[in-house]
Order: sequence, then C-alpha cells, then structure tokens
Amino acid sequence: MSRADQIFCDMCTDIIEHGTTTEGELVRPRWEDGTPAYTIKKFGAVARYDLREEFPALTLRRTALKSAMDEVLWIYQRKSNNIHDLKSHIWDAWADETGSIGKAYGYQIGQMSHYPQGDMDQMDKVLYDLEHTPFSRRIITSTYTFADLSEMNLYPCAYSCTYNVTQGEPGGPLVLNLVLNQRSQDILAANNWNVCQYAILLMMVAQSVGMVPGELLHVIADAHIYDRHVPIVKELITREQFPAPHVSLNPEVTNFYDFTTDDLIVEGYKTGPQVKGIPIAV
Repeated sequence: MSRADQIFCDMCTDIIEHGTTTEGELVRPRWEDGTPAYTIKKFGAVARYDLREEFPALTLRRTALKSAMDEVLWIYQRKSNNIHDLKSHIWDAWADETGSIGKAYGYQIGQMSHYPQGDMDQMDKVLYDLEHTPFSRRIITSTYTFADLSEMNLYPCAYSCTYNVTQGEPGGPLVLNLVLNQRSQDILAANNWNVCQYAILLMMVAQSVGMVPGELLHVIADAHIYDRHVPIVKELITREQFPAPHVSLNPEVTNFYDFTTDDLIVEGYKTGPQVKGIPIAV
C-alpha cells in the first residue's frame, strides 16, 4: 500500500487523538459565513518520503498531480505572483483586482542578488550551486522575507527549501534530497498537495543537474485539522488503500526551465472517490 497513505492516516489520527484545540482563542481564519475557523493542532509534524522507493501520492483520494506541478512551476520556474499565470483557482481568494497576491512566493524566488559568480535569483542560484558545488550546505530558497510581509496577501506557508546532496551507489549519480519547511498546514486541504508538489520539484531539479531524487523531508510547525474538517478526515482515513502510482518525468528534458505539466507521466494511479465541497477557511 502507499506509504503516503500510512503517513497521512497516522498524522491525522495523532492530531485528532492527541492534538490541542484553538477553540475560543483569537484566530485569523474565517469560514465563508464569517465565523472563526478553529483547529485541532499538533506542533512539529515531521514526515520522510523516499522517492527512490515510491512517489508519495495519496490513494485514499486523488491528488491532482498536474495541477500541483503547475503551481510549483508558477512559483519556482515562472516566478510569478499573479493568478493569471496559474491554471488552477486555488489562489483566487487572496488575489487583488489585478490578479496579484502581493510580494509573495514567486515574486520572492525571482528576486536578484549579487554573488561573486554574478547576479542570480534564488532558483538560478540553487541550480548553479548544485552544478558547481553540490556538497555545499548552503543551497536554500526562502520566501519568508520580513521586509515584504506587509505587502503579501498571505504570509508564505511552505516557506523554505534546503537542498542536500548525498553519495549514491559507487560510481553512480549523486542523490539530491530536499527539506521542506512549513510554518502552517491545513492537513485535509493541503497536506498531500504540498508533498506531491515538492516531490515533483525535487524530481525536476535532480533531473536538471544529473542527480537522482532521494528523500523529501517535510517539517510542519503547526499541523492542523479545521473543526469542520474533522468528520471528513475521520471518514477518509478509514478508506481502502492502494499501491502508490508510478510517477516520472519526460527523460528528454534536462533544463529546469523547459519542464511543462505535459512532461509529468502518471501511471497506475488507483484511488478512492474524490472528496468534494471541502470548506476552505480564508
């Protein structure tokens, strides 16, 4: 069965059975009817996924992998902060009349900095360092820029990536690993979406620099289930689990900036029925 399903079910059970509630506290999110959106939360949820073993997609319900990839490309490849450059509508609630979400996500990745090797933005520097100094311990992107927070329509949730290279098989390619740090996560709506996004990002970057995608380590500071999501989650984690799908990339693409969602190959993705009408707190 899919290891991602097992990790998700264990995480949800732990939150529901051992988490603490924010009910009655001052919280920012609201439901569509204006009432406060309270959560059951756990501090410090950590999950580890090895992409050499399987792709970490849930089978309890389907994760829209190409849409997840499109959002990752929007941030790290197109470096955009405008929803008009994004095919899905997940950011619509945070966009202004021009489509901008403020100085957030892709805007931050695209900011130029000066280095001895020349001027580069965050993603270009990652690719440069992996090519030239792969064992550096400083290969990081971060979208949490304090000076710009007041001009972001939503503070970044998944805010930093740390790339770390390890030795693979003797004489074989190096292994690229990734730590995703997340300050906050809506477990039902976003957990596997984010996991699959950054697994795909890891795969694309690894292929671009001639490495093998290895482990994705996901660290969530505030892992929470919203009060109106609890019954949905309880039903979801009782469902039948299936083997993980086989997910790969078009092997002919070796430039990070050439990938499109058409280059994502998904095979054997058997899932339970989709959960529709999940209320989203804004």
